[in-house]
Amino acid sequence: MWNTILKGLWSHKRRLLATSSAVVIGVAFLAAALSVGDTLTRGFDGLFGEANAGTDVIVRNDTEIGFDDAAQRGRLPARLATDLATLEGVATVVPVIEGSGQITGSDGEGIGGGGPPTTATNWIGDSPVNPWSLAEGRAPRDVAADEPYEVVIDRASAETGDLGIGDRSVVEIPGPVPVTVVGVATFGGADSLGPTTYAAFTTASIETLLDTSEEVSSFRLAAEEGVSQDELRATVARALPPGAEALTGAELTDDMVAGIESDFLGLFRTIMVVFAAIALIVAAFSIHNTFSILIAQRTRESALLRAIGASRRQVLASVVAEAMVIGAVASGIGLLAGFGLARGFVALLASAGLDLNVQGVVVAPSTVMSAAAVGIVATLVASILPAVRASRVAPLAALRESATGSARVSLVRAGFAVVSIVAGSAVVALATSTDSALVTAGVGAFLVLVGAVAIGPAVSSPAAWTIGSVPALLRGQTGHLARRNAMRDPRRTSGSASALMVGTAIVVLFTTFGASIKATIEQTVNQDFGGDLVVVTDNFGGPGISADLAGRLDDLPEITTAVGFGEALVVADGVDLDPTVADPARLGRVLDLGVVDGSLADVTPGRIAVSESWADDRALATGEAIDVSFADGETESLTIGATYATTTNVGDMLLTPEDWADHAAQVGDVVVLVDLADGISEEDGRALVEQVGADYGAPEVQTRSEYIDTVGSEVDQMLFFVYGMLALAILIALMGIANTLSLSIHERTRELGLLRAVGQTRAQVRSTVRWESVIVAVFGTLGGVGVGTFLGWGLMRALAEDEGFGVFALPVTSLAIVVVLAALAGVIAAWRPARRAARLDILDAIATD
Repeated sequence: MWNTILKGLWSHKRRLLATSSAVVIGVAFLAAALSVGDTLTRGFDGLFGEANAGTDVIVRNDTEIGFDDAAQRGRLPARLATDLATLEGVATVVPVIEGSGQITGSDGEGIGGGGPPTTATNWIGDSPVNPWSLAEGRAPRDVAADEPYEVVIDRASAETGDLGIGDRSVVEIPGPVPVTVVGVATFGGADSLGPTTYAAFTTASIETLLDTSEEVSSFRLAAEEGVSQDELRATVARALPPGAEALTGAELTDDMVAGIESDFLGLFRTIMVVFAAIALIVAAFSIHNTFSILIAQRTRESALLRAIGASRRQVLASVVAEAMVIGAVASGIGLLAGFGLARGFVALLASAGLDLNVQGVVVAPSTVMSAAAVGIVATLVASILPAVRASRVAPLAALRESATGSARVSLVRAGFAVVSIVAGSAVVALATSTDSALVTAGVGAFLVLVGAVAIGPAVSSPAAWTIGSVPALLRGQTGHLARRNAMRDPRRTSGSASALMVGTAIVVLFTTFGASIKATIEQTVNQDFGGDLVVVTDNFGGPGISADLAGRLDDLPEITTAVGFGEALVVADGVDLDPTVADPARLGRVLDLGVVDGSLADVTPGRIAVSESWADDRALATGEAIDVSFADGETESLTIGATYATTTNVGDMLLTPEDWADHAAQVGDVVVLVDLADGISEEDGRALVEQVGADYGAPEVQTRSEYIDTVGSEVDQMLFFVYGMLALAILIALMGIANTLSLSIHERTRELGLLRAVGQTRAQVRSTVRWESVIVAVFGTLGGVGVGTFLGWGLMRALAEDEGFGVFALPVTSLAIVVVLAALAGVIAAWRPARRAARLDILDAIATD
């Protein structure tokens, strides 16, 4: 049997490669995802380890509030430095003060931001605890009140912003601070700490700028010679007041790596693995269809094996062994391709600013084993049903013509499919009546997808007849032949189309979701925002807009109302929240929150407004007090002054600026909403706001429509990334169609020879195969469009129920483009099979058995 298997594989090398190509792509993507994650983890570990080598112990506040990507840690009293310096074993105590500050390049544009932090801190000198080292220039010095502050910046920012020693610039903290660059520093041997930026002032300067004269972010300690990190930490921990904690330098490194892992690297790995999983699922469909066709074409071969004594188990084992060989070969090639792809990803990240001086990529044994195992298992699972069918071939089948498939459709399968689709649709439709609408809708979506795949053979023939009417009308007999070929074997057509349907359904789901989010934003702004202009900053991760800008604009006679819109981090009722910080009374003049009870005018310092749903979940009402905890360790009892229905713009809590300022490490606004006075045009209003804003870092001023377009473009950027990843799944599906056509051409060799003999030209043969491919591609695409659109509708309804926002929008133009592209992709997929069919020798083809 093994000789038979190996000879069969060797005699069909091209078929082996074509079948394995789908798995190659999926395994390559999975291996790349895991390798890049491991490489970056090692890079950050080495970078942080080198930078923290001189720090034996760090002392910091033990209170941290917020989410992984936006957590805030409280400060410590500066006077604690004196107590720490007197402890046995302590050689050096250096206070560290950190805030947010964006460096401005020589072109006037901000450097960094967009997610990674933009750090403003104090330069802590040549102490061994300083993770930064001067590469050029000198340390900053205190200057006179009328002179620009002196600052040391990271080398990556200096190169990006074309800044050198002696150059004048500005650092937004969040107001513009004039500075002179006197030094350029590196972090642990790297140009910067990944994509973050670094601006270091003198300690006195940063205390003034951040208003932290009596508080610091942390203390870095160096031990006396002969004192270990663990010994020093134990000594320090015993002397710390409540609310402070001590970590060794090694623990600090681990904590920093863990933070990167949970924030950036964890998300990166998850996204890449999800797309790899999608690619492998689509590959499994293609492999299953290929094996199904091969088994049908080898009916006589299987019967002959049975006739000469092979048992069912041996026939089954032969197919499984063939699948294992294909899976192993594909996984091996996929691993090599994946590690090459990982090198490309690492180089791409380095060019984007995440250069960790990593040599090569990390090839962990766990990555090799897991990626190879996934590829082999996916291939085996996809081949199980065809293998079982092969083992059931009767020996007498060797005396009959080789069967190539069956047009019969299983009634049991069709019944299961209908039940699955109906049940899944009902679950999706009724998800909004459950406690967790999104989870329920997800279960329903899975049932619908399973049912859509299962029902394929039952609907493929009528669908192919309908879709094929177009080529039959346009191309005459050639189109008729293409339609009949697509209808000939429903299971084959369905199997070829299923992979494309799944990939298309996911693409359409994201497309519909993106269009719905943009429609939601547009509706919310148009319905709820009564102002004229929006002042925004694109520096996510930076200091934001100076809180003074809104007040200055509000005092102008040309402006009726200007209100700043900031963000906070608190713990309320035991859960982390990110309240909106704004003057409630002024906010209510330009933004309709749908107040349900109370009045925003009554939400003064000491009082908050919360969403109706959040209050109802906790059985709270207007007038009741709740405890709100802040990162500085303090807890305040705040009274609910109003409840509102619309959470799209402000979330579940609205906090006054006065209540937040007492606990914030740094105050800044995300946007400023502006309502112009009667008679002031948008053009004049924009010019006025830009003139005032020039004193506050010149944030961008947008009209309502421009603001909607800006937010929509951010959604589009996310979708473009998703489309790029899902393109692999679509590519695999098209490869499956091409593989099916190639096998079909082999099966119909004699038929094609007879057609050529009676007058069909090579061009007509190519056209027939291309149109057959188009029919299959459009069938799968239309199914994917239908399923994806329905699931997008269900997702938005569930999102509206769980999160309080979401309007379904049908992107008709985008969906039409998807269908047209599918038809073109069908032509591309058929290119090689069509050429092969057209080149068949007529006499050899007719003589084929």
